[in-house]
Amino acid sequence: MTQFFDERGSELRDLFFETAQELLQSLNEEALKLEKAPQDAEIIRSIRRIVHTLKGDAAAAGFSELSELAHMLEDALAVERAPANISLAEVSFTAADTFGATLAAYRQQIALPDPAALKAIIQRLAQGDEKASMPRKPGASAPAVWTEYERLAAETARAEGKKILHVVARIDPLCSMPVAARQLIANAAASVGQVLGSRPEAGSTSQEQRIDLLIATSTPESAVIAKCRIPTVIAQAECFELPSVAFAGEDSEVGGATQVPVPAAAAGEPVAGESETQPTRKRSPGAETILRVDAERIDNVLNLVGELIIGKSMLQQAMQEYARRFPKDTLRARFADAMSFQARVLNDLQRSVMKIRMVPVEQLFRRFPRIARDAAQRCDKQVELVLSGQDTDLDKSLLDAIAEPLTHIVRNAVSHGIEAPQERVAAGKPAAGRLRLDAYHQANQLIVEVSDDGRGIDTEKIKAKALKLGLITAAQTGSMGVPEILDLVFRPGFSTAEEITEISGRGVGLDVVRSVLQRLKGTVELETQPGKGTTFRLKLPLTLAIIKALMFRIDGRLYAIPLNTVAEIARARQSDLHNVDNWEVLQLRGQVLPLMRLGDKSSSDSGDEKIFVLVINFAGRKLGLMAQALEGEEELVIKALDDQTVATDLVSGASILGDGRVVLIMNLSAVVERFVAPVSHGAFSGAFVSPARQNAGTTVEVRP
Repeated sequence: MTQFFDERGSELRDLFFETAQELLQSLNEEALKLEKAPQDAEIIRSIRRIVHTLKGDAAAAGFSELSELAHMLEDALAVERAPANISLAEVSFTAADTFGATLAAYRQQIALPDPAALKAIIQRLAQGDEKASMPRKPGASAPAVWTEYERLAAETARAEGKKILHVVARIDPLCSMPVAARQLIANAAASVGQVLGSRPEAGSTSQEQRIDLLIATSTPESAVIAKCRIPTVIAQAECFELPSVAFAGEDSEVGGATQVPVPAAAAGEPVAGESETQPTRKRSPGAETILRVDAERIDNVLNLVGELIIGKSMLQQAMQEYARRFPKDTLRARFADAMSFQARVLNDLQRSVMKIRMVPVEQLFRRFPRIARDAAQRCDKQVELVLSGQDTDLDKSLLDAIAEPLTHIVRNAVSHGIEAPQERVAAGKPAAGRLRLDAYHQANQLIVEVSDDGRGIDTEKIKAKALKLGLITAAQTGSMGVPEILDLVFRPGFSTAEEITEISGRGVGLDVVRSVLQRLKGTVELETQPGKGTTFRLKLPLTLAIIKALMFRIDGRLYAIPLNTVAEIARARQSDLHNVDNWEVLQLRGQVLPLMRLGDKSSSDSGDEKIFVLVINFAGRKLGLMAQALEGEEELVIKALDDQTVATDLVSGASILGDGRVVLIMNLSAVVERFVAPVSHGAFSGAFVSPARQNAGTTVEVRP
């Protein structure tokens, strides 16, 4: 029995961590609104409801320290107005940070952070106006927490055509038996409708002078109030119709699991973080249409779909062989129809399963208003953050992986890109800088852009700092183009900050961005205009599981690269290739194309030998990858390889074809990193093959 309760407790705590993260995000969002409208009582009420919900959920999960801290903050937020020296927005930000650190400590089972700073602010806030209370909106009832069962019962009664009323009654101060008074008003309410819930609950010995009743009835409100006003027992009675018993209306995915909508803290109240004036979403009674599924189960289904795709390729290979052997067999057409139908259904299944793992980018973008606001305050700047494309979908695992790179870029834009207010005004710009986050689909890629309207990047300053750090030599600075100079900002340890602060100057950040993007088979591009601003463009595959690939051969070995990276395929002969300053290049339509050669160059010394050049778009540049033969396009299911199988970082995975052959999936980021020198030594404006590797090529070693 003990183990059963332990399992239930663990399940409850996991659910709490997920819902609590959403509550903290809502708390941050409401605090940002309150910072712009400090006197908005509606926003303060919303913050108090969020804290109230967190308090109850923490208590239910057994986290008493967090529950008590939230309870203290909830009571302190009941002031009508904060003291002049206290900002309720700052209190909310401090609370969100403290609650977040406490949640992290609970998760990691480490010592809890010291809440002394938050408690001190709460104490000052409470002492500022101990007797004041929040003004109540006309016609709105004070919060009362109804159970999920009571809410479902209310929805069922509403579906039957009944009104759902919230009755608030206050016991006469001269009444000496409050417990009996609660029973009397409950009986009176039962005579005009169905009592679905009461606070305090029936049988309670609490001396509370207030009574809340949830009633389903067809009786007019005036008749209900008249029935509840019992002389010498009830001093005051109010009645409010609840338009809908609110449920949390947003699905979220936190910690790798799809979350079931969580009931709101109070019946009739809007969801935490939403306005009471917003229409509440209605749900059909009884049926819940959203399931909470662990992400690992979805991954297992996706793996099985991948195996089915391999099976489809095997059948296609067998059908082609059958067609060659029996070209006149009448069964060929029937087999072809069956294969076509199977392929169509399998494609639909694949898209459906992949869509389950897709989540809107909004889940990531929601955290950046707070990040940008904090960074701007530390740098004493004014920043306006504009979000767009939040509905764009991306694989959940990729969404989690790009959170850190995007955070680095946003903080970098505030710290380095956007100027101080006085500098912007002097340059004829608005005092507040604009930072924009945008997400959109392009082909089968996700593009995330972070742009600012700041000072742009000073290439001369970058060269000077790189020269000082020893990243380049004085001889190299004269021949460097803008792309090569901008590429320096992604080098480890590089920073142009004059002094080390909390968010900049340590030389850690953009190198992390590039390494993470390379690991995800993506790229990062950088564009800048002096005095106008800078744009970082992150390009990511929509999923890491299944790709459309172009297959080719090098030294008789089969490789594949994502099809969307190939701009075109050119035919050439060995005699068409030229060496310029020891760089192997091809002149393609009047432009010089730097080439990358994998494999052994000695095997292709014949000048008449034909080769294929795969023109690749990488980080805004065009490079040529030489191949000896093409094998066609194929939909590949990526299988990860460990270090014991592949002795190089030039291969990121493998796949199995329908005929049983293994194709290695090339890691283009690593290939370019291996062949492309960080700084150009010649007259070209692109990237160049390292002369040391140009003659010998590079061989990919696969261990048996």
